[in-house]
Amino acid sequence: MKDALYFDTFGNMKWKIGAGIYLVIIFSSFSFNQENKLFNPTDNLSRVLHQLGEDHALHSLDYTEEQVLMGKQLVLEGRTVGPDGKRTRYVSKHYMCTTCHNTQREDPDLSVSEPETRLDYVKTKGIPFLQGTTFKGIVNRESWYNDDYVKKYGEEIVGKAHKNLRESIQLCAVECAQGRAMKAWEIDAVLAYFWTLEYNLADLDLSPEEWESINEKAIDNEAKIKLLKSKYLQKSPAHFFQSAADKKEGYPGLEGNPDIGKDIYELSCLHCHQQGGVSHYVLDSKALSFKDLAKSIPKNSHFSLYQIIAYGTYAIPGHKPYMPHFPAERMSKQQVEDLRAYIELKANE
Repeated sequence: MKDALYFDTFGNMKWKIGAGIYLVIIFSSFSFNQENKLFNPTDNLSRVLHQLGEDHALHSLDYTEEQVLMGKQLVLEGRTVGPDGKRTRYVSKHYMCTTCHNTQREDPDLSVSEPETRLDYVKTKGIPFLQGTTFKGIVNRESWYNDDYVKKYGEEIVGKAHKNLRESIQLCAVECAQGRAMKAWEIDAVLAYFWTLEYNLADLDLSPEEWESINEKAIDNEAKIKLLKSKYLQKSPAHFFQSAADKKEGYPGLEGNPDIGKDIYELSCLHCHQQGGVSHYVLDSKALSFKDLAKSIPKNSHFSLYQIIAYGTYAIPGHKPYMPHFPAERMSKQQVEDLRAYIELKANE
């Protein structure tokens, strides 16, 4: 791991210097010559970029603690108590935002989107491995519904949401969650909550040299902006992939690892398919679940792992619940083989 500044669970600031070597700095006594510095590790990224000359994002807003609370309830519970004092209807009868999205950091390196490293990271954090990108840092991105999502929803729908976070929230409520249109105050409340999840400079894992650069007054602001933006993705890439041409043979040249497949099953599949989850197709860790999944793998059916992961299912009249698919940046073909290896191993025990 490269040199990096971060906070531990006790609020202490640490430099990681090489493998297993840490320099601990108690936050209360941390000076870092800060009286002469432009920026602090706790500074919000949006404030720093604006100070360096970036325009405010279109979704910027002044918000209250009450809005944050309402937004958090909408995201985590699907409903809230509105400004009129009355409890709102659920945004969706089928899903919560957290059915598909985490609210915590998911990637050890914010500048890349790799499902293999993400799986290891979320396992250590005790959070699920999901189809949708995390809400952590969502306000710091510059586009949403990127790349191949136009194939799913069409240019007319995605075109409005691609560069507009408010429209993206609405699209997610109506199309992804198969729910109702949200009111303007509800969207603002969700945005207020999202702003509490924005990156600060400590999240960017800047090296000591990079810290010196952004705090050096002689360095051009554009160079500082470029440096900061190199540390995280301004979009969440989303490219769709194909099912295996021969579902019996699977993806050519790939051999599954059941140990990794176990993590995917527990952190992804069971997130929705466990008892009490959002899906009516209930799975557990008993032999019957694995045997049922295994027999469908080679079939041309949406119950085949190759089909359901790559394409998902679609909402239809009379049955709005559906399974969202995984873009390649959220689950790789190798991981599909890993999941297959685990299921077939358990089915044959």
